[in-house]
Amino acid sequence: MTELDGLADVKDETVDTGTQLTPMVKIEAVVDGRDVPAIRDAILDAGAKGFTSVSNVSGFGHSGPHQGSLMFNDRESLTMLITVVPEERAGAVIAAIRAFLESRMGVLFVTETHVSRPEYFS
Repeated sequence: MTELDGLADVKDETVDTGTQLTPMVKIEAVVDGRDVPAIRDAILDAGAKGFTSVSNVSGFGHSGPHQGSLMFNDRESLTMLITVVPEERAGAVIAAIRAFLESRMGVLFVTETHVSRPEYFS
């Protein structure tokens, strides 16, 4: 058993695993490269303080394999946008992304996470 076992069950403000960790919500959206500016703006407008963008992601899903190409530009590939927010901001960020994805291709993942520097995300 490691000191990180059972973190998913923790609902306290901080977790003591030798360092203080604060619960947050991680939101990941995989979208078409052409949609990145709109999703990025939606994330920031909904209250996130920042994001990480990973371009040229590939995968296999219900419609089969998808593999983009950066040969000409990053808009011809899939991009994953990742943000971490306090729980009180998560609903607004999730709603903004879901509204956009109602009419566009993409997927959304939401997970509980714990961070060591909560001031970066608040």
